[in-house]
Amino acid sequence: MENPDKRIIDFINEHHVLTLATSKNNKAYCANCFYAYIPDENCFVFTSDLETKHAQDAMENSYVAASIVLETKTVGKIQGIQLTGKMYRPDNELQKLAKKAYLKAFPYAALMKTTLWILKPNFIKMTHNTLGFGKKLIWGSLD
Repeated sequence: MENPDKRIIDFINEHHVLTLATSKNNKAYCANCFYAYIPDENCFVFTSDLETKHAQDAMENSYVAASIVLETKTVGKIQGIQLTGKMYRPDNELQKLAKKAYLKAFPYAALMKTTLWILKPNFIKMTHNTLGFGKKLIWGSLD
């Protein structure tokens, strides 16, 4: 599958916090995570301890959702992303790539003992009001 529209990638690269939504036993939970984006892999990398609620949820149900938003009260400037995908721990070459990308974005993380996670999107919807009121850019599929 081809990579998302450049305007989606640009928005992702302009931000660094996503809200991650997980679910376990029909109970939803969300957490805010600092992320780095790896364009060649079209994935987000973030850290979270294995004991956190969202990591525990994802180990049981890896299908997650997330959002990234621009905070504004100006309707014409509203932009944001909603996405779905799989959350998992990287291994081998992806582990090395993820660590490099995350530490480049957040060098202080080298001092932390934590676990790297990947969020690989299968669907991204971006609301982009600067292109027209209610304009949506869609990539992927919810299936």
